[in-house]
Amino acid sequence: MEWRLRLRRRPRKHFYAHCGMPSTEIGVPIYSLMRRLNAPKKRHDSRIPIMDPTKLHLRSSSRPNLFARTNFKNSSKSRCWLPLAALLAFAFLFSYILVFTTNFRSSLKIRYGIVIDGGSTGTRLHVFRYRVESGYGVFDLGEEELTSMKVNPGLSAYAEDPDGAGESLVELLEYAKTRVPRDQWGVTEIRLMATAGLRVLELEVQNRILESCRWVLRSSGFKFRDEWASVITGSDEGTYAWVAANYALGTLGSDPLETTGIIELGGASAQVTFVSSEPMPPEFSRTVKFGNTTYSLYSHSFLHLGQNAAHDSLREALSKGEFNSAKTLQNGLTVDPCTPTGFSHTSESEAPSPSVMVVERNRYNMSSFHSKGNFSECRSVALMLLQKGKEKCTDMNCRVGSIFTPKLRGKFLATENFFYTSKFLGVGSRAFLSDLVVAGQEFCGEDWVKLKKRYKLLDEEDLARYCFSSAYIVALLHDSLGIGLEDKGITAASEVQNIAVDWALGAFILVQSTAAAIESEPKKQWDWIAEMCGYEMPKKLSIIGVSIMLLFIAWLVSLKWRKPQLKTIYDLEKGRYIVTRVSKC
Repeated sequence: MEWRLRLRRRPRKHFYAHCGMPSTEIGVPIYSLMRRLNAPKKRHDSRIPIMDPTKLHLRSSSRPNLFARTNFKNSSKSRCWLPLAALLAFAFLFSYILVFTTNFRSSLKIRYGIVIDGGSTGTRLHVFRYRVESGYGVFDLGEEELTSMKVNPGLSAYAEDPDGAGESLVELLEYAKTRVPRDQWGVTEIRLMATAGLRVLELEVQNRILESCRWVLRSSGFKFRDEWASVITGSDEGTYAWVAANYALGTLGSDPLETTGIIELGGASAQVTFVSSEPMPPEFSRTVKFGNTTYSLYSHSFLHLGQNAAHDSLREALSKGEFNSAKTLQNGLTVDPCTPTGFSHTSESEAPSPSVMVVERNRYNMSSFHSKGNFSECRSVALMLLQKGKEKCTDMNCRVGSIFTPKLRGKFLATENFFYTSKFLGVGSRAFLSDLVVAGQEFCGEDWVKLKKRYKLLDEEDLARYCFSSAYIVALLHDSLGIGLEDKGITAASEVQNIAVDWALGAFILVQSTAAAIESEPKKQWDWIAEMCGYEMPKKLSIIGVSIMLLFIAWLVSLKWRKPQLKTIYDLEKGRYIVTRVSKC
């Protein structure tokens, strides 16, 4: 930087005052000139620029251009976005947490439940998915919400080997684990409900089979209590089926008079359940509350009158000559009117009813039958079986044996073997009884050889039984319960609105709707945080990771913004460089 001496002109009189010369001829006083001549000389450096004392100059350095005067204005503007970026990052984080919390709390309402149906012919596991809304379980019951798997034989087949009953559940439990998310296993309730197959066994045998099943269920990983494995009553089974049917029809929760009754024909028992206003003995009365509506039901299970059990009982009765209409040929063979003509069998190939005593079984096994299919005669002996013991009835309303049964009113669904038989024989679902009579007469009168050729893929025992089942259904529904042959109020069906009508579904609905009402009670403000601990771990870790990353970015931006911006300048008054702060915007 070049310094120029600016000599202040003095009046010439000062010079003449000391030198005796006129003051107008010299422009600088002598004392001022002498002082400056004696001052130490400064080296001339052409590299030092001329500096304007009215401006502040920056000291050249290797600092970034952020502090250079020429870029100062633009860089100041560019730094103004930093607080805005920090604000946006915080807003994004807050929104992300808010949305996640909403979705998380919503996802906590998704629940699963498992019901194992311990039937007489097989064990079926049902996996149900539902959500909780307004204190009630909402069951969409689509392909994802309702799945099942069945294994054979049923639990009652393990009467001689109770430990094997528990092992038969292992395959079912592995299937359930593929349908329920792993993080939900510990909160998904699993229940085993055995039906008529176990009810006919001795109590000690029942307990041994159930204990074997409990041992397996305890280690399944699902939520289980010992009391959740039990043998349910026939009335409970009928009530659950009624709940399932009316839920599928959309009448559960509506006027009791708008509901539909249900009649089930299983393998070992038959159930009848419907709304009735008639006074009845307490053992037949059931009360169901759903929502704000209470239903008074008649429900009863007719043990040993299921299709398979009744067929065995009929064979036993025929062999003993209990029915007067039973015919015996000269060679000692008993005529069986419920099997197509030409079918060859002995009772040794049949499984007798579990209620038959050992001595009677031996006598029964020594007998054989001559098949001569006749629908009318089969219907007649089936009615005798259904009315057996009616002389013990103490009430006028004994429609099946000595069992109290009020008059059937309203609409009914006939399920299970009612549906399977009518479907096999090509009978329509509505007003099917009159058509079933015609189809049964044709099937029973058909030659067995022709039937085998027509239905090659069917098991012979199952095929032969359709003659009995068609006659037995007419004897039960029309001859005993009083349903008209042309009555259009009864429908044979296995599902409604694509929802399978199964008692296990009704049991699940009643149990879980009660549990959902308890869970839906108001919780403390931060209870969802505690529930988060049971949420999916990978999702939880990813959420935490994203949150930490966003917070770290916001912290870096904030730190950069808070760091003071400095500038180096030369102060003329102090004669040196100084460092000072620069405003950010």
